[in-house]
Amino acid sequence: MTPQGWLQIALTLLIAFLISVPVGRYLGRVFMDRKTIFDRVFDPIDHLIYRLTGRELVSMPMNWKSYTLHMLATNLVMLLIIFFILIFQGYLPLNPRHFPGMEPMLAFNTAISFITNTDWQNYGGESTLSNLSQMAAITFPMFTSAATGFVVAMAFIRAFVVKDGGVNLGNFYRDMTRLLTRVLMPPTFILGLFLVWQGSPQTLTTSVVAHPIQGGLQIISLGPVAALESIKHLGTNGGGFFNANSAHPFENPTPLSNLLLAILMMSLPAAIVICFGEMIANRRQAWVLYGLMAAMLMVLLPLAVIPEQHGTTMLAWAGIETTATPAQPGGNMEGKEVRFGIAESALFATVTTSFTTGSVNTMHDSLTPLGSIPTLSGMMLQCVFGGKGVGFLNALVYGLIAVFIAGLMVGHTPEFLGKKIERPEIILISLTLLIHPLVILAPSSLSMVMPCGVSSLGNKAMHGYSEVLYAFASSAANNGSAFAGLNGNTAWYNLALGIVILIGRYPPIIFMMAVAGSVAAKPSAPLSAGCLRTDTLLFGVFWLAVILIVGALAFFPALVLGPIAEFFAMKRGLLF
Repeated sequence: MTPQGWLQIALTLLIAFLISVPVGRYLGRVFMDRKTIFDRVFDPIDHLIYRLTGRELVSMPMNWKSYTLHMLATNLVMLLIIFFILIFQGYLPLNPRHFPGMEPMLAFNTAISFITNTDWQNYGGESTLSNLSQMAAITFPMFTSAATGFVVAMAFIRAFVVKDGGVNLGNFYRDMTRLLTRVLMPPTFILGLFLVWQGSPQTLTTSVVAHPIQGGLQIISLGPVAALESIKHLGTNGGGFFNANSAHPFENPTPLSNLLLAILMMSLPAAIVICFGEMIANRRQAWVLYGLMAAMLMVLLPLAVIPEQHGTTMLAWAGIETTATPAQPGGNMEGKEVRFGIAESALFATVTTSFTTGSVNTMHDSLTPLGSIPTLSGMMLQCVFGGKGVGFLNALVYGLIAVFIAGLMVGHTPEFLGKKIERPEIILISLTLLIHPLVILAPSSLSMVMPCGVSSLGNKAMHGYSEVLYAFASSAANNGSAFAGLNGNTAWYNLALGIVILIGRYPPIIFMMAVAGSVAAKPSAPLSAGCLRTDTLLFGVFWLAVILIVGALAFFPALVLGPIAEFFAMKRGLLF
């Protein structure tokens, strides 16, 4: 890797870090109902929404059960709306290319995927969806699904600071409204204009006809692309207007847009950690969590960049120059855009899976075996910052496990932020922790022994297994990216991936909200000399060790069967 490549990566991370700090503190003010400089603009909009929805609904206090039930009911209604838009697309307006309605099983998978912030796509957007479907069934839930995970995280944080026994963890509808109007919608409008300036289309025209120099005609799809792209990355949604996703020049036109999109994916998930410190009035605790998340990201990045720049033994045997020179990039350029190169492609791949976005500017199916391990690891751990709220909650799951283990080791009652962590919380936390590997490993194994699962593989042997493992890891982690060698548009994968998306999204949220209710009902104990401090570097290292050990025990055998085995087979020339 050239110094310029590492400099690009370092500057991208630095900008994202510098943005996350003030944004996180702004989020803290928003969710603690403190004054901000934008209140004069947003207050009238919020009050209009409250009047339309009913002031009593948005003002009533909610405990964990009420908050969770309203969240689930709202998501169910939106899920049905999206499903019916997709099913009846052929009868709805803004469909000048006369696309028919989606097949029901594919619509089921798509609706579940986009309402859960997963955005897995078993279809090509430009050849399947009308403009109405792209806006109402795809772009719309990108706002609401990101907001759902975010506000659930805010409710969980309040459990550690409320003084009313958990009667009021906030109001789901008010939290959603404030997040949408004050956090998500204003920047996406500005960012959409920026992308239009860079070359992304934003129009209701569906296509234009081009006349290539070699003769004939070429139909180039257009549509409201810029609006989708801005919330797609800011909301860590993933998906794409086009089948090529952010490798398509209309979705990601220039190196400057690529830089912006990478920063957008990182900004809000990192800002949630800063917001956490503001809400619990302990910035030191937030920096411990931020530090361990950043440490994992710093480990994964070189593991992606170096193998891609080094290339593979098979490329070297084929006579391809793998050393970077001023005349050519070297390394593994298969599946990558020349305008981005290896550094920006490997960075984007690591960020999109670590922050569980799912947007891709390179085809992950073409990554080297070792270069694919960081992408899988980011989704398997699901707490290397992670997506909106979900990654933060998963990190706290590991943190509470670490508190419990450390408390047993030193002979003190486990406490976190002044709240005792006891048997009921540990049972719920353990259930949350077990769901993720279960819904990845079990269906992956089942798919490899079922004819309907194996028939969709684009590759056989170890790489085919990696394709299936990646698909279920992506679905369980609310990521949505794919290895792209797997044909997911079959009855089995539409159903199986849809179920995994549902189980990977909602049961962990329900269990963590139950933990929030249990914790909120307990009195806060003042910090004493005998308490285990969780805002120290030592505990941060222990917290990180728990994440890595649990993650390795759960997923390392699966990685050995997939990319690691493929690496050794490729090195010995067994894949020729």
